[in-house]
Amino acid sequence: MSLIEKIDKDLIKALKGGDKLAATTLRGLKSDIKYYQIDNILDKLTDEDVLGVLAFAAKKRRDSIEQFKAGGRDDLVDQESRELEIIQQYLPQLMPPTEIEPLVKQAIAETGAESPADIGKIMKVLMPQVKGKADGKVVKEIVIRLLSAK
Repeated sequence: MSLIEKIDKDLIKALKGGDKLAATTLRGLKSDIKYYQIDNILDKLTDEDVLGVLAFAAKKRRDSIEQFKAGGRDDLVDQESRELEIIQQYLPQLMPPTEIEPLVKQAIAETGAESPADIGKIMKVLMPQVKGKADGKVVKEIVIRLLSAK
Protein backbone atom coordinates (compact mmCIF):
# COMPACT_ATOMS: atom_id res chain seq x y z
CA MET A 1 0.00 0.00 0.00
CA SER A 2 1.40 3.37 -1.00
CA LEU A 3 1.71 6.25 1.43
CA ILE A 4 -1.09 8.19 -0.29
CA GLU A 5 -3.41 5.17 -0.01
CA LYS A 6 -2.56 4.84 3.70
CA ILE A 7 -3.36 8.53 4.27
CA ASP A 8 -6.67 8.13 2.39
CA LYS A 9 -7.57 5.06 4.46
CA ASP A 10 -6.69 6.82 7.72
CA LEU A 11 -8.69 9.89 6.68
CA ILE A 12 -11.80 7.77 6.15
CA LYS A 13 -11.19 6.09 9.51
CA ALA A 14 -10.82 9.50 11.23
CA LEU A 15 -14.01 10.80 9.61
CA LYS A 16 -16.00 7.72 10.62
CA GLY A 17 -14.52 7.82 14.12
CA GLY A 18 -15.27 11.51 14.59
CA ASP A 19 -11.63 12.50 15.13
CA LYS A 20 -11.82 16.06 13.83
CA LEU A 21 -8.18 16.96 14.43
CA ALA A 22 -6.89 13.89 12.57
CA ALA A 23 -9.36 14.46 9.73
CA THR A 24 -8.39 18.12 9.38
CA THR A 25 -4.68 17.32 9.53
CA LEU A 26 -4.94 14.53 6.96
CA ARG A 27 -7.03 16.70 4.63
CA GLY A 28 -4.35 19.38 4.88
CA LEU A 29 -1.66 16.82 4.05
CA LYS A 30 -3.63 15.60 1.04
CA SER A 31 -3.92 19.21 -0.11
CA ASP A 32 -0.17 19.80 0.35
CA ILE A 33 0.57 16.62 -1.61
CA LYS A 34 -1.76 17.64 -4.44
CA TYR A 35 -0.19 21.13 -4.63
CA TYR A 36 3.26 19.51 -4.78
CA GLN A 37 2.10 17.29 -7.63
CA ILE A 38 0.66 20.24 -9.56
CA ASP A 39 3.63 22.55 -8.92
CA ASN A 40 6.09 19.92 -10.12
CA ILE A 41 3.91 18.79 -13.04
CA LEU A 42 3.98 15.13 -12.01
CA ASP A 43 1.54 12.52 -13.28
CA LYS A 44 2.21 10.07 -10.47
CA LEU A 45 3.84 10.70 -7.11
CA THR A 46 6.31 8.29 -5.57
CA ASP A 47 6.42 7.55 -1.86
CA GLU A 48 9.67 9.55 -1.78
CA ASP A 49 7.84 12.61 -3.12
CA VAL A 50 5.14 12.19 -0.49
CA LEU A 51 7.75 11.75 2.25
CA GLY A 52 9.33 15.04 1.21
CA VAL A 53 5.97 16.82 1.54
CA LEU A 54 5.33 15.16 4.92
CA ALA A 55 8.81 16.07 6.18
CA PHE A 56 8.18 19.70 5.21
CA ALA A 57 4.78 19.64 6.97
CA ALA A 58 6.43 18.23 10.10
CA LYS A 59 9.10 20.93 9.98
CA LYS A 60 6.41 23.63 9.72
CA ARG A 61 4.70 22.18 12.81
CA ARG A 62 7.98 22.10 14.78
CA ASP A 63 8.67 25.72 13.86
CA SER A 64 5.12 26.71 14.84
CA ILE A 65 5.48 24.94 18.18
CA GLU A 66 8.63 26.94 18.94
CA GLN A 67 6.93 30.20 17.98
CA PHE A 68 3.81 29.46 20.01
CA LYS A 69 5.91 28.47 23.05
CA ALA A 70 7.78 31.78 22.80
CA GLY A 71 4.45 33.59 22.60
CA GLY A 72 2.97 31.73 25.57
CA ARG A 73 0.18 30.14 23.48
CA ASP A 74 0.01 26.72 25.16
CA ASP A 75 -3.34 25.92 23.53
CA LEU A 76 -1.80 26.24 20.06
CA VAL A 77 1.33 24.36 21.17
CA ASP A 78 -0.90 21.41 22.14
CA GLN A 79 -2.77 21.47 18.83
CA GLU A 80 0.40 21.69 16.72
CA SER A 81 2.00 18.93 18.81
CA ARG A 82 -0.96 16.61 18.18
CA GLU A 83 -0.83 17.40 14.46
CA LEU A 84 2.90 16.66 14.46
CA GLU A 85 2.23 13.28 16.09
CA ILE A 86 -0.26 12.45 13.33
CA ILE A 87 2.24 13.42 10.60
CA GLN A 88 5.07 11.47 12.23
CA GLN A 89 3.06 8.25 11.88
CA TYR A 90 3.84 8.37 8.16
CA LEU A 91 7.48 9.41 8.40
CA PRO A 92 10.36 6.97 8.88
CA GLN A 93 12.07 6.93 12.26
CA LEU A 94 14.59 9.80 12.49
CA MET A 95 18.27 9.02 12.95
CA PRO A 96 19.60 9.60 16.46
CA PRO A 97 22.44 12.13 16.85
CA THR A 98 24.89 9.28 17.51
CA GLU A 99 24.36 8.05 13.92
CA ILE A 100 24.51 11.54 12.43
CA GLU A 101 27.83 12.51 14.03
CA PRO A 102 30.03 10.09 12.01
CA LEU A 103 28.41 11.33 8.79
CA VAL A 104 29.15 14.93 9.81
CA LYS A 105 32.78 14.05 10.56
CA GLN A 106 33.07 12.41 7.15
CA ALA A 107 31.54 15.46 5.44
CA ILE A 108 33.95 17.76 7.29
CA ALA A 109 36.88 15.65 6.10
CA GLU A 110 35.56 15.58 2.50
CA THR A 111 35.04 19.34 2.30
CA GLY A 112 38.11 20.34 4.29
CA ALA A 113 35.94 22.62 6.45
CA GLU A 114 37.77 24.33 9.26
CA SER A 115 35.41 26.84 10.85
CA PRO A 116 31.69 27.55 11.38
CA ALA A 117 31.88 29.75 8.28
CA ASP A 118 32.06 26.52 6.23
CA ILE A 119 28.66 25.21 7.39
CA GLY A 120 27.15 25.68 3.93
CA LYS A 121 29.74 23.42 2.27
CA ILE A 122 29.14 20.65 4.79
CA MET A 123 25.35 20.88 4.69
CA LYS A 124 25.45 20.71 0.88
CA VAL A 125 27.29 17.38 1.07
CA LEU A 126 25.46 16.04 4.10
CA MET A 127 21.78 16.80 3.53
CA PRO A 128 21.30 14.54 0.48
CA GLN A 129 22.60 11.65 2.62
CA VAL A 130 20.20 12.27 5.52
CA LYS A 131 17.20 13.71 3.67
CA GLY A 132 14.04 12.40 5.30
CA LYS A 133 16.09 10.48 7.87
CA ALA A 134 17.24 13.33 10.09
CA ASP A 135 15.99 16.74 11.15
CA GLY A 136 18.05 19.42 9.40
CA LYS A 137 18.11 21.52 12.55
CA VAL A 138 19.70 18.68 14.55
CA VAL A 139 22.24 18.09 11.76
CA LYS A 140 23.17 21.78 11.71
CA GLU A 141 23.61 21.82 15.51
CA ILE A 142 25.99 18.85 15.30
CA VAL A 143 27.93 20.50 12.46
CA ILE A 144 28.30 23.72 14.46
CA ARG A 145 29.37 21.83 17.59
CA LEU A 146 32.01 19.81 15.75
CA LEU A 147 33.37 22.81 13.83
CA SER A 148 33.54 24.94 16.97
CA ALA A 149 35.59 22.22 18.66
CA LYS A 150 38.28 22.45 15.94
